[in-house]
Amino acid sequence: MGEHPPNSSRAPPFRLTGLPGLETSQHWMFLPLGVLYTVSIVGNALILFIIKEEQSLHQPMYYFLSLLSINDLGVSFSTLPTVLATFCFHVRGINFDSCMAQMFFIHLFSFMESGILLAMSFDRYVAICNPLRYATVLTDARVVHMGLSIIIRSFCMVFPLPFLLKRLPFCKANVLSHAYCLHPDLIRLPCGDITINNVFGLFIVISTFGLDSALIVLSYVLILRSVLAIASKEERLKTLNTCVSHICAVLIFYVPMVGVSMAAHYGRQAPKYVHTLMSLVYLFVPPMLNPVIYSIKTKEIRRRLHKILLGSKF
Repeated sequence: MGEHPPNSSRAPPFRLTGLPGLETSQHWMFLPLGVLYTVSIVGNALILFIIKEEQSLHQPMYYFLSLLSINDLGVSFSTLPTVLATFCFHVRGINFDSCMAQMFFIHLFSFMESGILLAMSFDRYVAICNPLRYATVLTDARVVHMGLSIIIRSFCMVFPLPFLLKRLPFCKANVLSHAYCLHPDLIRLPCGDITINNVFGLFIVISTFGLDSALIVLSYVLILRSVLAIASKEERLKTLNTCVSHICAVLIFYVPMVGVSMAAHYGRQAPKYVHTLMSLVYLFVPPMLNPVIYSIKTKEIRRRLHKILLGSKF
């Protein structure tokens, strides 16, 4: 019997946390969380249905929106089991492999969302800066290739994370800060050297979120320059209006992410439930608001939604 460091196979189950310090009164979270999940799942499913049924929406912009809706459904379903178990049924334990699987899918969909938002910004750039070439640049085949590239890149970035964690000894209390498994939370728990994990984690954040956000900003700088060259004020506003939904989607994805990061680094004195609530906003708000924004701002989606909700006679 050799001396082996404790590893994942012998690690005790991780303990999920609801709202730290409010465990006895957090049952009220069932209602807002239920509303968030319902709006997110029903809203994104409706967007997919409408785009499939509405022939006029069979365009690159809406293909990317379909991918965004599928991705948002993935985010919702990857957090749903443990969030419901923690807040509704007070089941806190999760075994190592289940935790690794959940972490993988949460981060996979998060990286994919960043890539999809970048692809959507490229779509807006081509539509506004090179409108005559739009049909030849964004062909159906190219949209498929871009979608596959986003999926493959995200998978390659996230795939090593569970294995890098699995090689480490876990000998602490294994109490997580959230009702789901996230890499920055898990990386605090091992007893061994986590240098490789930290370096790789920083690399994938910079090469996905960092690069994508920089390219999105660049695309909008070029879009703005092109729009300002339009003589008519009405035409300028009309052109910019086609970007409003995407700009909102970018802001509701990146602003909470920056907020969570800033709170982790500079808000150490804040109560723990503040960090938990901010992470809930980061994971729950974009999947809920994206279908709402696009339903409000897209005339064809709004009209079809009106028919579905109020009956075909309208």
